[in-house]
Amino acid sequence: MITAQSISPIGQKLAQDTVAETLSAGLEKRFTNQRVLVLIPDNTRSLPLPMLFRLLVTVLQDVKHLDFMIALGTHQPILEERLNALLGITAEERQTTFKHVGLLNHCWDDPEALTQVGVISEDQMRKIAGEYWHQSLEGDTPVRINKAVLEYDHLLILGPTFPHEVVGFSGGAKYLFPGISGPEMIHKSHWLGALVTVKDIIGIKDTPPRAMIHAGAEMVKTPITLIALIMVGHDLNGIIIGDYLTAWEEAVKHSSERNIRWYDQPFQKVLSCCPPMYDELWTGGKAMYKLEPVVAIDGELTIFAPHLDTLSVSHGKTILELGYHILPYFLTQWERFKQHPLGVIAHSTQLRGSGRMENGVEKPNVKLSLASKFSPEICTRLCLGYADPEKTNFSEWQDREDEGILFIPKAGEILYRLRQ
Repeated sequence: MITAQSISPIGQKLAQDTVAETLSAGLEKRFTNQRVLVLIPDNTRSLPLPMLFRLLVTVLQDVKHLDFMIALGTHQPILEERLNALLGITAEERQTTFKHVGLLNHCWDDPEALTQVGVISEDQMRKIAGEYWHQSLEGDTPVRINKAVLEYDHLLILGPTFPHEVVGFSGGAKYLFPGISGPEMIHKSHWLGALVTVKDIIGIKDTPPRAMIHAGAEMVKTPITLIALIMVGHDLNGIIIGDYLTAWEEAVKHSSERNIRWYDQPFQKVLSCCPPMYDELWTGGKAMYKLEPVVAIDGELTIFAPHLDTLSVSHGKTILELGYHILPYFLTQWERFKQHPLGVIAHSTQLRGSGRMENGVEKPNVKLSLASKFSPEICTRLCLGYADPEKTNFSEWQDREDEGILFIPKAGEILYRLRQ
Protein backbone atom coordinates (compact mmCIF):
# COMPACT_ATOMS: atom_id res chain seq x y z
CA MET A 1 0.00 0.00 0.00
CA ILE A 2 1.40 3.35 -1.01
CA THR A 3 2.04 5.96 1.65
CA ALA A 4 0.74 8.97 -0.22
CA GLN A 5 -0.45 12.46 0.50
CA SER A 6 -2.51 12.57 -2.70
CA ILE A 7 -3.33 10.48 -5.76
CA SER A 8 -5.25 11.84 -8.74
CA PRO A 9 -7.60 9.74 -10.86
CA ILE A 10 -5.38 7.69 -13.18
CA GLY A 11 -6.60 6.92 -16.68
CA GLN A 12 -7.57 9.76 -18.98
CA LYS A 13 -5.89 13.12 -19.51
CA LEU A 14 -6.25 15.18 -16.35
CA ALA A 15 -8.01 18.52 -16.47
CA GLN A 16 -6.07 21.45 -15.02
CA ASP A 17 -8.57 21.73 -12.15
CA THR A 18 -7.91 18.11 -11.20
CA VAL A 19 -4.16 18.69 -11.32
CA ALA A 20 -4.52 21.74 -9.07
CA GLU A 21 -6.73 19.84 -6.60
CA THR A 22 -4.28 16.93 -6.42
CA LEU A 23 -1.28 19.19 -5.82
CA SER A 24 -3.17 21.17 -3.19
CA ALA A 25 -4.32 18.05 -1.36
CA GLY A 26 -0.80 16.63 -1.28
CA LEU A 27 1.32 19.72 -0.68
CA GLU A 28 -0.63 22.74 0.55
CA LYS A 29 0.40 23.96 4.03
CA ARG A 30 2.84 21.06 4.48
CA PHE A 31 5.93 23.26 4.15
CA THR A 32 4.88 26.53 5.78
CA ASN A 33 7.93 28.71 6.49
CA GLN A 34 10.29 26.06 5.10
CA ARG A 35 12.94 26.37 2.43
CA VAL A 36 11.88 24.11 -0.45
CA LEU A 37 13.82 22.96 -3.52
CA VAL A 38 11.92 21.41 -6.43
CA LEU A 39 13.89 19.16 -8.80
CA ILE A 40 12.56 19.20 -12.35
CA PRO A 41 13.60 17.66 -15.71
CA ASP A 42 14.97 19.48 -18.71
CA ASN A 43 13.48 19.55 -22.22
CA THR A 44 14.28 15.86 -22.86
CA ARG A 45 11.19 14.70 -20.95
CA SER A 46 7.52 15.02 -21.91
CA LEU A 47 5.36 16.68 -19.28
CA PRO A 48 3.21 19.83 -18.97
CA LEU A 49 5.90 21.68 -17.05
CA PRO A 50 4.57 25.22 -17.65
CA MET A 51 1.23 24.34 -16.06
CA LEU A 52 2.84 22.41 -13.20
CA PHE A 53 5.32 25.19 -12.49
CA ARG A 54 2.61 27.81 -12.12
CA LEU A 55 0.42 25.56 -9.99
CA LEU A 56 3.28 24.60 -7.69
CA VAL A 57 4.30 28.21 -7.14
CA THR A 58 0.70 28.93 -6.12
CA VAL A 59 0.34 25.87 -3.87
CA LEU A 60 3.67 26.56 -2.17
CA GLN A 61 3.07 30.27 -1.65
CA ASP A 62 3.44 29.97 2.14
CA VAL A 63 6.97 28.53 2.09
CA LYS A 64 9.86 30.62 3.35
CA HIS A 65 11.85 30.24 0.14
CA LEU A 66 11.18 28.36 -3.12
CA ASP A 67 13.71 27.33 -5.75
CA PHE A 68 13.55 25.05 -8.79
CA MET A 69 16.64 23.17 -9.95
CA ILE A 70 16.94 21.38 -13.29
CA ALA A 71 18.22 17.85 -12.70
CA LEU A 72 20.56 17.94 -15.68
CA GLY A 73 22.84 15.00 -15.01
CA THR A 74 25.65 15.69 -17.49
CA HIS A 75 23.43 17.74 -19.82
CA GLN A 76 24.40 21.35 -20.45
CA PRO A 77 23.04 24.24 -18.33
CA ILE A 78 19.96 25.93 -19.74
CA LEU A 79 20.37 29.66 -20.24
CA GLU A 80 17.75 32.19 -19.22
CA GLU A 81 15.80 32.53 -22.47
CA ARG A 82 15.47 28.76 -22.94
CA LEU A 83 14.76 28.32 -19.24
CA ASN A 84 11.86 30.76 -19.43
CA ALA A 85 10.52 28.86 -22.44
CA LEU A 86 10.88 25.54 -20.62
CA LEU A 87 8.75 26.87 -17.77
CA GLY A 88 6.33 28.73 -20.03
CA ILE A 89 6.97 32.17 -18.59
CA THR A 90 7.90 35.47 -20.21
CA ALA A 91 10.98 37.53 -19.42
CA GLU A 92 8.66 40.10 -17.83
CA GLU A 93 7.01 37.47 -15.60
CA ARG A 94 10.45 36.27 -14.56
CA GLN A 95 11.20 39.75 -13.23
CA THR A 96 7.78 40.31 -11.64
CA THR A 97 5.38 37.45 -10.88
CA PHE A 98 8.12 34.89 -10.31
CA LYS A 99 10.97 37.10 -9.11
CA HIS A 100 10.86 35.40 -5.69
CA VAL A 101 11.45 31.96 -7.20
CA GLY A 102 15.02 30.80 -7.82
CA LEU A 103 15.75 28.95 -11.07
CA LEU A 104 18.92 26.90 -10.85
CA ASN A 105 21.00 24.63 -13.07
CA HIS A 106 22.90 21.64 -11.73
CA CYS A 107 26.58 21.44 -12.67
CA TRP A 108 27.89 17.90 -12.43
CA ASP A 109 31.57 18.64 -13.09
CA ASP A 110 32.06 21.64 -10.79
CA PRO A 111 33.62 20.38 -7.52
CA GLU A 112 32.63 23.63 -5.83
CA ALA A 113 28.96 22.86 -6.49
CA LEU A 114 29.13 19.40 -4.91
CA THR A 115 29.31 17.89 -1.44
CA GLN A 116 29.93 14.31 -0.35
CA VAL A 117 27.14 12.75 1.71
CA GLY A 118 28.55 9.24 1.98
CA VAL A 119 30.30 6.34 0.29
CA ILE A 120 29.08 3.16 -1.39
CA SER A 121 31.77 0.70 -0.37
CA GLU A 122 33.19 -1.87 -2.78
CA ASP A 123 31.59 -4.64 -0.71
CA GLN A 124 28.20 -2.95 -0.96
CA MET A 125 28.68 -2.48 -4.70
CA ARG A 126 29.52 -6.16 -5.10
CA LYS A 127 26.22 -7.06 -3.45
CA ILE A 128 24.33 -4.57 -5.62
CA ALA A 129 25.97 -5.73 -8.86
CA GLY A 130 25.67 -9.43 -8.08
CA GLU A 131 26.31 -11.51 -11.19
CA TYR A 132 27.13 -8.35 -13.16
CA TRP A 133 30.20 -7.51 -11.08
CA HIS A 134 33.19 -6.41 -13.13
CA GLN A 135 36.66 -5.22 -12.18
CA SER A 136 35.77 -1.74 -13.45
CA LEU A 137 33.49 -1.34 -10.41
CA GLU A 138 36.30 -1.89 -7.91
CA GLY A 139 36.95 0.68 -5.20
CA ASP A 140 34.66 2.75 -3.03
CA THR A 141 32.26 5.14 -4.77
CA PRO A 142 31.97 8.66 -3.27
CA VAL A 143 28.35 9.75 -3.14
CA ARG A 144 28.53 13.40 -4.13
CA ILE A 145 25.52 15.57 -4.78
CA ASN A 146 24.75 19.23 -5.39
CA LYS A 147 25.48 20.87 -2.06
CA ALA A 148 22.35 22.98 -2.37
CA VAL A 149 20.27 20.04 -1.11
CA LEU A 150 21.69 20.62 2.37
CA GLU A 151 20.47 24.21 2.39
CA TYR A 152 16.76 23.32 2.24
CA ASP A 153 14.25 21.91 4.69
CA HIS A 154 12.56 19.76 2.06
CA LEU A 155 13.15 18.43 -1.45
CA LEU A 156 10.34 17.92 -3.95
CA ILE A 157 10.99 15.76 -7.01
CA LEU A 158 8.69 16.47 -9.94
CA GLY A 159 8.92 14.27 -13.01
CA PRO A 160 7.48 11.50 -15.17
CA THR A 161 8.22 7.78 -14.99
CA PHE A 162 9.09 6.03 -18.25
CA PRO A 163 10.89 2.79 -19.16
CA HIS A 164 14.59 3.66 -19.01
CA GLU A 165 17.69 2.16 -20.58
CA VAL A 166 20.02 2.61 -17.59
CA VAL A 167 17.91 1.96 -14.49
CA GLY A 168 14.81 0.13 -15.80
CA PHE A 169 12.31 2.92 -15.11
CA SER A 170 13.07 6.61 -14.75
CA GLY A 171 11.77 8.99 -12.12
CA GLY A 172 11.99 9.09 -8.34
CA ALA A 173 15.47 9.08 -6.84
CA LYS A 174 16.98 9.17 -10.33
CA TYR A 175 16.50 12.94 -10.06
CA LEU A 176 19.15 12.80 -7.32
CA PHE A 177 21.49 10.32 -8.99
CA PRO A 178 22.41 11.13 -11.71
CA GLY A 179 20.11 14.17 -11.80
CA ILE A 180 22.02 16.41 -9.40
CA SER A 181 24.98 14.20 -8.54
CA GLY A 182 28.71 14.21 -9.05
CA PRO A 183 30.55 12.25 -11.74
CA GLU A 184 31.34 9.14 -9.71
CA MET A 185 27.71 8.09 -9.23
CA ILE A 186 26.84 9.12 -12.77
CA HIS A 187 29.56 7.08 -14.45
CA LYS A 188 29.32 3.96 -12.29
CA SER A 189 25.53 3.74 -12.32
CA HIS A 190 25.46 4.09 -16.11
CA TRP A 191 28.21 1.52 -16.53
CA LEU A 192 26.48 -0.91 -14.17
CA GLY A 193 23.39 -0.55 -16.36
CA ALA A 194 25.50 -1.26 -19.44
CA LEU A 195 26.89 -4.41 -17.84
CA VAL A 196 23.34 -5.66 -17.37
CA THR A 197 22.59 -4.52 -20.98
CA VAL A 198 19.68 -2.44 -22.24
CA LYS A 199 17.61 -5.43 -23.39
CA ASP A 200 17.76 -6.99 -19.93
CA ILE A 201 17.16 -3.82 -17.93
CA ILE A 202 14.76 -1.54 -19.79
CA GLY A 203 11.21 -1.73 -18.49
CA ILE A 204 12.23 -3.70 -15.36
CA LYS A 205 11.43 -2.18 -11.96
CA ASP A 206 14.07 -3.71 -9.69
CA THR A 207 17.54 -3.46 -11.24
CA PRO A 208 21.12 -3.15 -9.93
CA PRO A 209 21.47 0.51 -11.02
CA ARG A 210 18.18 1.38 -9.31
CA ALA A 211 19.45 -0.32 -6.13
CA MET A 212 22.63 1.75 -6.39
CA ILE A 213 20.62 4.96 -6.77
CA HIS A 214 18.45 4.13 -3.75
CA ALA A 215 21.57 3.32 -1.70
CA GLY A 216 22.86 6.80 -2.49
CA ALA A 217 19.50 8.42 -1.78
CA GLU A 218 19.48 6.96 1.75
CA MET A 219 22.53 9.11 2.48
CA VAL A 220 20.67 12.34 1.65
CA LYS A 221 19.29 13.52 4.99
CA THR A 222 17.02 16.26 3.66
CA PRO A 223 13.41 14.95 3.61
CA ILE A 224 12.14 14.11 0.12
CA THR A 225 8.65 14.02 -1.38
CA LEU A 226 7.98 12.74 -4.90
CA ILE A 227 5.39 14.11 -7.31
CA ALA A 228 5.33 11.20 -9.77
CA LEU A 229 3.68 11.86 -13.12
CA ILE A 230 2.02 9.26 -15.30
CA MET A 231 2.38 10.38 -18.90
CA VAL A 232 0.85 8.98 -22.09
CA GLY A 233 2.46 10.86 -24.95
CA HIS A 234 2.15 14.53 -24.03
CA ASP A 235 -0.92 13.93 -21.85
CA LEU A 236 -0.72 13.90 -18.07
CA ASN A 237 -2.82 10.89 -17.03
CA GLY A 238 -2.05 10.69 -13.34
CA ILE A 239 -0.25 12.19 -10.34
CA ILE A 240 0.99 10.30 -7.29
CA ILE A 241 2.37 12.31 -4.36
CA GLY A 242 4.17 10.53 -1.55
CA ASP A 243 7.54 9.38 -0.29
CA TYR A 244 10.09 8.90 -3.05
CA LEU A 245 10.18 5.10 -2.81
CA THR A 246 6.56 3.98 -2.66
CA ALA A 247 5.22 6.76 -4.89
CA TRP A 248 7.79 5.77 -7.52
CA GLU A 249 6.86 2.08 -7.22
CA GLU A 250 3.21 2.93 -7.78
CA ALA A 251 4.13 5.11 -10.76
CA VAL A 252 6.13 2.25 -12.28
CA LYS A 253 3.06 0.02 -12.13
CA HIS A 254 0.97 2.53 -14.05
CA SER A 255 3.72 3.48 -16.48
CA SER A 256 4.36 -0.16 -17.38
CA GLU A 257 0.69 -0.49 -18.31
CA ARG A 258 0.73 2.60 -20.53
CA ASN A 259 4.24 3.01 -21.90
CA ILE A 260 5.11 -0.48 -23.13
CA ARG A 261 3.81 -1.78 -26.47
CA TRP A 262 3.85 -5.52 -27.05
CA TYR A 263 4.32 -7.42 -30.31
CA ASP A 264 4.22 -11.10 -31.19
CA GLN A 265 6.88 -11.06 -33.89
CA PRO A 266 10.13 -9.11 -34.41
CA PHE A 267 10.59 -6.66 -37.28
CA GLN A 268 13.23 -6.85 -40.01
CA LYS A 269 13.29 -3.09 -40.57
CA VAL A 270 12.47 -0.19 -38.25
CA LEU A 271 12.43 3.55 -38.92
CA SER A 272 12.63 5.25 -35.53
CA CYS A 273 12.02 9.01 -35.67
CA CYS A 274 13.95 10.97 -33.06
CA PRO A 275 11.99 14.08 -31.99
CA PRO A 276 13.68 17.52 -31.78
CA MET A 277 13.55 17.49 -27.97
CA TYR A 278 16.58 15.21 -28.19
CA ASP A 279 19.20 17.62 -29.51
CA GLU A 280 22.19 15.33 -28.95
CA LEU A 281 22.76 11.70 -29.90
CA TRP A 282 23.51 11.25 -26.18
CA THR A 283 19.76 11.53 -25.57
CA GLY A 284 18.57 10.76 -29.10
CA GLY A 285 19.89 7.25 -28.61
CA LYS A 286 16.55 6.53 -26.96
CA ALA A 287 15.26 6.02 -30.50
CA MET A 288 17.40 2.85 -30.49
CA TYR A 289 17.09 1.78 -26.85
CA LYS A 290 13.30 1.65 -26.87
CA LEU A 291 13.09 -0.23 -30.18
CA GLU A 292 15.92 -2.77 -30.14
CA PRO A 293 13.85 -5.40 -28.29
CA VAL A 294 11.53 -5.77 -31.32
CA VAL A 295 14.21 -5.79 -34.02
CA ALA A 296 15.00 -9.23 -35.43
CA ILE A 297 18.53 -10.59 -35.19
CA ASP A 298 20.43 -9.17 -38.19
CA GLY A 299 17.56 -6.73 -38.73
CA GLU A 300 17.94 -3.03 -39.47
CA LEU A 301 17.06 0.09 -37.48
CA THR A 302 17.43 3.61 -38.81
CA ILE A 303 17.33 6.60 -36.48
CA PHE A 304 15.69 9.39 -38.47
CA ALA A 305 16.91 12.65 -36.92
CA PRO A 306 17.39 15.31 -39.63
CA HIS A 307 17.94 17.98 -36.94
CA LEU A 308 20.74 16.14 -35.16
CA ASP A 309 24.32 17.42 -35.54
CA THR A 310 25.77 16.93 -32.04
CA LEU A 311 26.99 13.78 -30.33
CA SER A 312 27.20 15.33 -26.87
CA VAL A 313 28.40 18.73 -25.76
CA SER A 314 29.87 17.17 -22.62
CA HIS A 315 31.22 13.91 -24.04
CA GLY A 316 31.37 14.30 -27.83
CA LYS A 317 35.15 14.18 -28.11
CA THR A 318 35.36 10.89 -26.22
CA ILE A 319 32.47 9.37 -28.17
CA LEU A 320 34.16 10.24 -31.46
CA GLU A 321 37.34 8.61 -30.19
CA LEU A 322 35.59 5.44 -29.03
CA GLY A 323 32.90 5.00 -31.66
CA TYR A 324 29.87 2.83 -30.95
CA HIS A 325 30.47 -0.80 -30.04
CA ILE A 326 28.77 -3.75 -28.38
CA LEU A 327 29.57 -4.52 -24.75
CA PRO A 328 31.81 -7.58 -25.44
CA TYR A 329 34.01 -5.41 -27.68
CA PHE A 330 35.06 -3.43 -24.61
CA LEU A 331 35.11 -6.26 -22.09
CA THR A 332 37.36 -8.47 -24.20
CA GLN A 333 40.01 -5.73 -24.41
CA TRP A 334 39.39 -3.88 -21.17
CA GLU A 335 43.00 -2.77 -20.64
CA ARG A 336 42.73 -0.72 -23.81
CA PHE A 337 39.64 1.19 -22.70
CA LYS A 338 39.67 1.26 -18.89
CA GLN A 339 40.95 4.85 -18.70
CA HIS A 340 37.91 6.25 -20.51
CA PRO A 341 34.90 7.54 -18.51
CA LEU A 342 32.65 4.60 -17.67
CA GLY A 343 29.49 6.53 -18.45
CA VAL A 344 30.66 7.28 -21.98
CA ILE A 345 31.62 3.65 -22.63
CA ALA A 346 28.18 2.74 -21.31
CA HIS A 347 26.51 5.10 -23.79
CA SER A 348 28.54 3.56 -26.61
CA THR A 349 27.31 0.05 -25.83
CA GLN A 350 23.74 1.12 -25.14
CA LEU A 351 23.34 2.85 -28.49
CA ARG A 352 25.06 0.08 -30.43
CA GLY A 353 22.93 -2.60 -28.83
CA SER A 354 23.55 -6.25 -28.18
CA GLY A 355 25.83 -8.56 -30.11
CA ARG A 356 28.70 -11.03 -29.90
CA MET A 357 32.40 -11.34 -30.69
CA GLU A 358 33.49 -13.95 -33.24
CA ASN A 359 37.21 -14.53 -33.71
CA GLY A 360 37.95 -11.03 -32.46
CA VAL A 361 35.36 -9.39 -34.73
CA GLU A 362 32.24 -7.77 -33.29
CA LYS A 363 28.90 -8.88 -34.66
CA PRO A 364 26.11 -6.49 -33.60
CA ASN A 365 22.64 -8.02 -33.62
CA VAL A 366 21.18 -4.95 -35.33
CA LYS A 367 22.43 -2.97 -38.31
CA LEU A 368 22.14 0.60 -37.02
CA SER A 369 22.13 3.67 -39.28
CA LEU A 370 21.78 7.41 -38.74
CA ALA A 371 19.73 9.66 -41.00
CA SER A 372 20.93 12.96 -39.58
CA LYS A 373 23.29 15.85 -40.23
CA PHE A 374 26.27 13.59 -39.55
CA SER A 375 28.22 12.93 -42.74
CA PRO A 376 28.90 9.44 -44.11
CA GLU A 377 32.50 9.85 -42.98
CA ILE A 378 31.52 10.64 -39.40
CA CYS A 379 29.06 7.74 -39.33
CA THR A 380 31.83 5.41 -40.52
CA ARG A 381 34.14 6.74 -37.83
CA LEU A 382 31.40 6.07 -35.28
CA CYS A 383 31.02 2.51 -36.65
CA LEU A 384 27.43 3.26 -37.69
CA GLY A 385 25.67 3.13 -41.02
CA TYR A 386 24.67 6.27 -42.91
CA ALA A 387 21.28 7.10 -44.38
CA ASP A 388 20.42 10.29 -46.27
CA PRO A 389 17.54 12.00 -44.40
CA GLU A 390 16.50 13.88 -47.55
CA LYS A 391 15.93 10.59 -49.36
CA THR A 392 13.81 9.08 -46.60
CA ASN A 393 10.32 8.37 -47.93
CA PHE A 394 7.87 7.81 -45.10
CA SER A 395 5.36 6.15 -47.42
CA GLU A 396 7.81 3.28 -47.82
CA TRP A 397 7.64 2.60 -44.09
CA GLN A 398 4.10 3.32 -43.00
CA ASP A 399 1.40 0.64 -42.51
CA ARG A 400 3.68 -2.27 -43.33
CA GLU A 401 3.86 -4.07 -39.99
CA ASP A 402 2.49 -7.26 -41.58
CA GLU A 403 5.55 -7.19 -43.84
CA GLY A 404 7.97 -6.91 -40.93
CA ILE A 405 8.50 -3.15 -41.30
CA LEU A 406 7.80 -0.83 -38.36
CA PHE A 407 7.48 2.97 -38.49
CA ILE A 408 7.66 4.95 -35.23
CA PRO A 409 6.87 8.66 -35.80
CA LYS A 410 7.98 9.75 -32.29
CA ALA A 411 10.43 7.50 -30.53
CA GLY A 412 12.11 7.79 -27.17
CA GLU A 413 9.59 7.24 -24.39
CA ILE A 414 7.43 4.25 -25.35
CA LEU A 415 9.17 0.88 -25.00
CA TYR A 416 8.52 -1.77 -27.66
CA ARG A 417 8.87 -5.40 -26.57
CA LEU A 418 8.16 -8.94 -27.73
CA ARG A 419 5.72 -11.01 -25.70
CA GLN A 420 7.83 -14.15 -25.48
